[in-house]
Amino acid sequence: MALFQEIFAASRAWRWLILIGASCLSFVAWGADLKIGVISSLTGPVSALGIPYEKGVRVAHARMPAVAGHKVEVIVLDDASDPATAARNARKLINEDKVDVLIGTSGVPGAMAIAAVAQELKTPLISPTPVSLPGPGHDWTVSASQPFPLMVAAVAGRMKAEGVRTVAFIGFSDALGDLAYDSLVRSAKELDIEVVANERYARGDMSVAGQVLRMISKRPDAVFAGNSGTPGALPYLELAHRRYAGRLYGTHGLINADFVRVGGEAIEGLEVPSGPVLVAEQLPADDPIREVSMAFRATYQKLYGAPPTDAFSAYTHDAYLVLADAVSRVQGGAQPGTPEYRQALKDAIVSTRELVGTHGIYSFRPDSRYGLDERSVVIVRMTGGQWKLAVQSPPASQ
Repeated sequence: MALFQEIFAASRAWRWLILIGASCLSFVAWGADLKIGVISSLTGPVSALGIPYEKGVRVAHARMPAVAGHKVEVIVLDDASDPATAARNARKLINEDKVDVLIGTSGVPGAMAIAAVAQELKTPLISPTPVSLPGPGHDWTVSASQPFPLMVAAVAGRMKAEGVRTVAFIGFSDALGDLAYDSLVRSAKELDIEVVANERYARGDMSVAGQVLRMISKRPDAVFAGNSGTPGALPYLELAHRRYAGRLYGTHGLINADFVRVGGEAIEGLEVPSGPVLVAEQLPADDPIREVSMAFRATYQKLYGAPPTDAFSAYTHDAYLVLADAVSRVQGGAQPGTPEYRQALKDAIVSTRELVGTHGIYSFRPDSRYGLDERSVVIVRMTGGQWKLAVQSPPASQ
């Protein structure tokens, strides 16, 4: 009863959840269990993202252990930050555990590997990570994350407003780095900002001294890092060591406690894009995203004894919301555990419309893997060891 009392006390943004919960009570007999296969990087270089991802699913499951008459079983596997392991996990979850949907994983390369398996085995994938999958051949995947071009465009707009004319790029030497760099080049060109360097490093590297020295030699007004998690702190630490005084920007992949701890004073003033959940209490009181975000935070604190300090747990929480909404709209009478149900579930997911989450308001289309728009982006600034909603800074000196 406590769960349903909590749901009935929730805001209007959760009314559809109330209907789902109420519908569960009307069933004389439960339908087949719904199985969710979660793949996350609980160990390895991407674990700073992967651990929060698992927590977000647990929070959502605690709120909704049953959806539309189906008890929900969550199976979590660790991919150890390895794309090949992520793909093997996906095959195991689908072929052996008979899951109806996948959620995962914590890095772009791993998410792309899972997407290939999801497409082959015709199982819906809701990725909490932005994935770059061109063409019509990956229509079993959607992302609960903001697309990189959208987030980077917001950062480029911030650069323009702050008087930045030249920016140096440093990022991972993998798919995420490529995605971030391509997005930056496109947005910077539109705003007449010159990208003067393209430096890369591996997630496991211990030094980027050479890359940073080459960037500084270009005398850029700003540095933008296309990276994520704890390894994302490395360039900022080296820039601080070299006493670089320009502006610092990054991606939404940096919003986690370990990055803040490792970055320390070197990341003071860093500006990155984020979903509204990170600064929910600073949003207008009537904002529906604020309401859902505060409800998410309350359940997270109840479950883990402290409020979330990252934006990543909210992505998998939103993935679960997308799934729960889709399950309530599955057509045709198919039952979980069957190919017919997976097809119907996929069709329901891609027809999601105006679903309020913590990171934004989701509306998918059959030809789009992303469901978030400009309402899902704010710019936050590292101030005194905490992320704060950014206030416009004065233009850089010319």
